[in-house]
Amino acid sequence: MRSQELETYLNHYRLVCPQITEDELSYITDALSISVYKSKDFYLNEGQVQTSIGFLVSGLMRAFYVDERGNEITTWFSRENEYVTDYPSYIRQNPAKFNFQCIEPCVVVNLPYTDMQEGYDKFKNIERYGRLVAEEVVVLQQSRIESFLFQNAEQRYLAFMSRNTTLFNRISLTDLSSYLGIERQSLSRIRKSLTQK
Repeated sequence: MRSQELETYLNHYRLVCPQITEDELSYITDALSISVYKSKDFYLNEGQVQTSIGFLVSGLMRAFYVDERGNEITTWFSRENEYVTDYPSYIRQNPAKFNFQCIEPCVVVNLPYTDMQEGYDKFKNIERYGRLVAEEVVVLQQSRIESFLFQNAEQRYLAFMSRNTTLFNRISLTDLSSYLGIERQSLSRIRKSLTQK
């Protein structure tokens, strides 16, 4: 019998790729494992090769790197029903460039890289699912790049708030300002000015 965590993950397959069959899902299920983390635990460390892709069933993580001055620069937030991966490094099986740390207690379903690749070869709908997820990753990363090219700090903040209405109260201002590329004091000023409008 499948656990609720595994069923949540498989439902993501059904949502993204409705054509997927129960035989294909059974293949995926046989390869899965579940990991449980406490707040502040690390799911993945910079320099580590990610041998399994993680799907966050519950909780919240942030991805970050440490700059030359020792500052932690937040680059991404992963929440429920999203993958947790340094995707280019994972696909190439190279050492990760980012750390992934739990902001909240997290439950992660893990799919090994080798089983994922084998599933692509054996089952067309698993390959289709992988392509659709990869396309979504590219769109999200492109949107993030464009936000720094075409939006000012206030616009980036407003865009983040409109896309992440439930996330705002779960992350610190320090992590949010780092993610937005804004000094914390500047973010506080932006928030104050917006409340006065």
